[in-house]
Amino acid sequence: MLYGVSKSLIGLPILSILVTWIILYVILICLGVGNRLDFVEKILILHMDEIKRIDSIQEYNDYFGIETVHPLVSVIDCHEAKPLRYGWKLFNVFLILLKDLECGTLKYGRSVYDYHRGTMLFVAPGQAMGSDDDGQCHQPKGWIVAFHPEFLQGTYMAKAIKEYSYFSYNANEALHLSGHERKIIVESMIHIKEELQHPIDKHSKSLIIDKLKLLLDYCVRFYDRQFITRESFNSDVISRFEELLDGYFASSVPAENGSPTVQYCADKLNMSANYLSDLLRKETGMSALRHIQQKMVNVAKDRIVGSQKTISEISYDLGFTYPQHFSRWFKKMTGTPPNEYRANA
Repeated sequence: MLYGVSKSLIGLPILSILVTWIILYVILICLGVGNRLDFVEKILILHMDEIKRIDSIQEYNDYFGIETVHPLVSVIDCHEAKPLRYGWKLFNVFLILLKDLECGTLKYGRSVYDYHRGTMLFVAPGQAMGSDDDGQCHQPKGWIVAFHPEFLQGTYMAKAIKEYSYFSYNANEALHLSGHERKIIVESMIHIKEELQHPIDKHSKSLIIDKLKLLLDYCVRFYDRQFITRESFNSDVISRFEELLDGYFASSVPAENGSPTVQYCADKLNMSANYLSDLLRKETGMSALRHIQQKMVNVAKDRIVGSQKTISEISYDLGFTYPQHFSRWFKKMTGTPPNEYRANA
């Protein structure tokens, strides 16, 4: 829904439920309670039932009380929808949501974010979104474009959809539109809606695909603008990212776990991996992965030149299982083997 929503990968809520009830199952075994497996299975089914599955465009339209004019694509003007109750939903369709309700704050995880009119969220298949049911019905306001992955099959968008990384952003990394940008987005959605109302012919799919791509490309442009206008926030993220890497490589953690992953860094910074990488790429021209690799190269250079440790010891400290792997990696990154680099220095 377009109010009071939070978004996560479906694996996270399900994983927490599974862990909780596995622990309970072990306790029940220790207590010798009968029919333990049946009990746990019933509890798991009960929790799964609390998450409404949306597997098709028809199901999504039915949820809003909207007529289905195309089996794989839908554009919903939420003013035409029926009042709805809050709840969690697991989506197996793509969603582009424009929130048009001045609802104030949005609860996401343990944090609260301020959401205003003209906020966009993006949902990919396999993600869950929603909020706890407060027992009341609410009138949604905004616009939604929903499309099933099957609609992209056989088109250039089947592969291109992976390039729109904002479908993997967190809810607190939503796109905030200006009034002019909001107008462009709404007009783009209306154009898709108008094409859907046209009788289906041999041109329909290609025209809808092109209009959908235009909408997604506008969102890329507006996200680029948001990265630029949030300069102070971006600088703070980059500083914290650098401090995180400095602390990581100054510790003994690399020897045990190797170099940090992008996901590890994103988690520490309370961001999604895609958003962190896109932000860094816009600000510095390098992805998060490239930043991590470059930091590791710099650390390796400093230790090769500035310490008495052997190359093998340095390789183990940085998490390489075998020194020859470190030597090949270092030569690949710098063009020079580590022993030669030390000799020349």
